[in-house]
Amino acid sequence: MKKDKIKTYREALDFIYAKLPMFQRIGPVAYKKDLSNTLQLCLVTGNPHEKLKTIHIAGTNGKGTTTHIIAGGLQAQGYKVGVYTSPHYRDFRERIKINGEYISKKFVVDFINTYYNEIEVIQPSFFEVTVAMAFLYFAESKVDYAVIETGLGGRLDSTNIITPILSVITNISYDHQNLLGDTLQEIAGEKAGIIKKGVPVIIGEKQPEIMDVFVRKSEKENAPLTYAEDHIRINNKSEDGYKNLDVYYQQDIWLKNLQTDLSGPFQEKNLVTGLYAIKVLAGMIDIHTDKLTEFFPHLKQSTVYLGRWQVLGNKPTIIADSAHNEGGLRIVLNEIKKQPFRKLHMVIGFVNDKSLNQVLSLFPDTATYYFAKANIPRGLDAQILADQAGLHGLKGRTYKSVKTALAAARKKATEEDFIFIGGSIFVVAEVL
Repeated sequence: MKKDKIKTYREALDFIYAKLPMFQRIGPVAYKKDLSNTLQLCLVTGNPHEKLKTIHIAGTNGKGTTTHIIAGGLQAQGYKVGVYTSPHYRDFRERIKINGEYISKKFVVDFINTYYNEIEVIQPSFFEVTVAMAFLYFAESKVDYAVIETGLGGRLDSTNIITPILSVITNISYDHQNLLGDTLQEIAGEKAGIIKKGVPVIIGEKQPEIMDVFVRKSEKENAPLTYAEDHIRINNKSEDGYKNLDVYYQQDIWLKNLQTDLSGPFQEKNLVTGLYAIKVLAGMIDIHTDKLTEFFPHLKQSTVYLGRWQVLGNKPTIIADSAHNEGGLRIVLNEIKKQPFRKLHMVIGFVNDKSLNQVLSLFPDTATYYFAKANIPRGLDAQILADQAGLHGLKGRTYKSVKTALAAARKKATEEDFIFIGGSIFVVAEVL
């Protein structure tokens, strides 16, 4: 039995972080390979997930962006839209939003106080508690729709207790092999776990080596399966970001001169997937295209979307991006090659359970490197990273923190140079 009530938001966060294992901070030991804790927590909170209309998003890369595109499309219509994403960058409350507004600090405090004893008995992970909190917040706030991003995998992810009106799987790449499997087929099988009986499923990208995994699962569940790229085509008429798009559905123009504030080389695929999801939803609920064109120019701002190809400075250009696996980093590093600069500076750090050889081989050996450890227990020691990077011809110095590494890069760079910060979401979080 708890002796004293938690009085402040800070105390609530301290309890959440101290008492509950958090995968992002400590790694695989926090990963629970079943849904029982989440189901128990939701049972004691009144099964709020059963009161929600949800859209469920899984995938290796792009799921956070796709989540915000779909949420923005719904928000544009005037719907009250809950968004659950992970991890957070600066503020725990980034994970749980309604129409771009973070969950209230009071709700976080009240939730911990109300369910303290149950949490002590069930001993859930950080993620399991956060999912239950999100579902209750959305239900009590009476959202029209909730767009729910999986945390890790799909089949055994805590979010996978929902029965959505639409499931979306963005793509499959190598990540978290120690938990999800060593092959793309195994990883795809875990992601396919979000496919539910009779619920339409969208696959963002056609990847021939794994298409059969999704086909078999969708047929087993009698879930209509479609591929976004078969239905949506984008003609980007702008050379600077995504400021002038013609979007075609089938062969006909659907959205003419659509503008977005999304940036980065990966966004066209995410836009194809997200916009197709909105088109599919338009067959179920009211979606007006004119409201989409009005909303999308300020999508990032209105949905509070962070951390992807985010410009932190000019002269020198400073870009932060939270791509952290082979698939995501390959796209980002290819885009960096296209940028105009005199010299390239790379501030990088990784988590200690990452397969480094695959990703380090992608980095250019012509850049100057600033190796740093993210300020979490799971962060990889900067010297270990530097030693591994040296085997790939990547040269630079180690720094005691991400901020000191960035300060050193700023000091060394000229106005014509390019500074990139990345390798891990937690590295990016320290500079936003």
